Amino acid sequence: MSRSEPRDSQFPPLVAEVSTAVGHHQRAAVSADQVVPVLTLISHPMASRAGERLVLEGVAAGREVSLSRNGPSFTRPGETFGQPLADPFVSRTPLVFSPGEGGRLRLKVGEGGTRVVVDAQPVTSREFSPEELAAGVLLELSGRVVLLLHQGSNKPRAPGDSLGMVGESPGLQRVREHIQRIADLHVPVLVRGETGTGKELVAQAIHQHSPRKERPFLSVNLGSIPKELAAAELFGAHKGSFTGATRDREGFFRAAQGGTLFLDEVGEAPPEVQVMLLRVLETGELYPVGGQTPIKTDVRLIAATDANLEEHIRDGRFKAPLLHRLAGYEIRLPPLRERREDLGMLFQHFAREELEAIGEAHRLTPRDLYAEPWLPASLAVRLLRYGWPGNIRQLRNITRQLVIGSRGQSTLQMDARLAEELDAAGPTPKSTAAPAPTAVPTAAARRKSTEVTGEELLAALRQHAWDLKTAADSLGIPRSSIYDLIDKHPNIRRAGTLSAEEITACHQQCGGDLDAMVQRLEVSKKALNRRLKELGLSVRNA
Repeated sequence: MSRSEPRDSQFPPLVAEVSTAVGHHQRAAVSADQVVPVLTLISHPMASRAGERLVLEGVAAGREVSLSRNGPSFTRPGETFGQPLADPFVSRTPLVFSPGEGGRLRLKVGEGGTRVVVDAQPVTSREFSPEELAAGVLLELSGRVVLLLHQGSNKPRAPGDSLGMVGESPGLQRVREHIQRIADLHVPVLVRGETGTGKELVAQAIHQHSPRKERPFLSVNLGSIPKELAAAELFGAHKGSFTGATRDREGFFRAAQGGTLFLDEVGEAPPEVQVMLLRVLETGELYPVGGQTPIKTDVRLIAATDANLEEHIRDGRFKAPLLHRLAGYEIRLPPLRERREDLGMLFQHFAREELEAIGEAHRLTPRDLYAEPWLPASLAVRLLRYGWPGNIRQLRNITRQLVIGSRGQSTLQMDARLAEELDAAGPTPKSTAAPAPTAVPTAAARRKSTEVTGEELLAALRQHAWDLKTAADSLGIPRSSIYDLIDKHPNIRRAGTLSAEEITACHQQCGGDLDAMVQRLEVSKKALNRRLKELGLSVRNA
């Protein structure tokens, strides 16, 4: 059957097709907030459906789950009702997902059913390992629908404020929880993350949900201010206090009085500015440049950096007391490569903004069910496999280029230059995905992760040379729980959050000895090895 011919000419009732066949797998109830297989829509002929998902709880409970054009329904997180794939080129003959051994998942395509492509190869049956599920598996259906098969929580998200952030990945949900926890407190916040991950957006969300929301929010990039003017720009200056000071200058701190001051690239602050910042945080007072009288200030300070401030401290470039003051509460943002299930929603969000700006928002709504998708499945796959070193900022820029470059076209077109850019960084490395949690922990007597103290966690990781699986087993907790504990621990980092500069420097100092690097950086050996491969650095003891 050719692509131009829809599967099955009639539309039967929209019903869910969930097999009750269990085979040799024992049925088991799946508790709430459990890690289970999930299918997330990345692209669909109806573009607004990106981000809808189907939780495969049946598979987690030991049953088969069948998926066809007519069911089950995909729903948006936080909503009750959804709809099936409902694409005429997707067959009514179902795909069957079933549990395998050791947390594996099987996919079987019914005879004459939907054409399924995985890793550029058509498949009729395939088994996926826990590691593949953790990294995320791309399923292309009939050349029109793209799904990401991955692991996620089955806990329903209560409808609520998205805090201005697009996406539903676990990493982003944790960021939202952090913001809601800290927004109403007068505590300095340090936002850390790679370039382009949305640090200013987080700062704005904290401000908008704080008692200061009616007061000013000022954003200052310290990396863009000449070092000799940084103190005057931040704290103000009296006329004549330095060459070129022809008038009194208020400064950003006083301009933000009663509100929030966001200092981006705080690692670029000159030494004298660091001293003045520390004084403001400790006393609530500032001295304008050239001034002798302290001025009281009431400003909520939020700082951000993509630098390794601990490394800066060791090098004498940043003051440790200032870091401790700035990090009254710390929020780490996940890179886009760890939010693959959010990519479809983010792309459609940015595409809609660009299309509305040029008066072509109608492109996102197909003329009919048989029309070619505006976002071709092949391009959606390419976007999802890309590593996104520039994160969300880069995705927004590429979306704009695609939209503008396809003006007047019924589908998105990619020119040779953009194709070369997407190919340059290669596919998303599996190392950047969260390490594979156990799909459904089945041990009868598991210790609760809340019973594990921070000291126990750190001791177990050090004892087992940062092998997360072995450490989790020794603590008697599911492997999925150890990642949450690591995220909550103030002094433990993930390999994915280390900067390329820190890894490269450590690689040189340790002579490429992976074990020595693990001991020095105190991160997962497997994850660090993957990062090293990503950076093209050879190692010993891998």
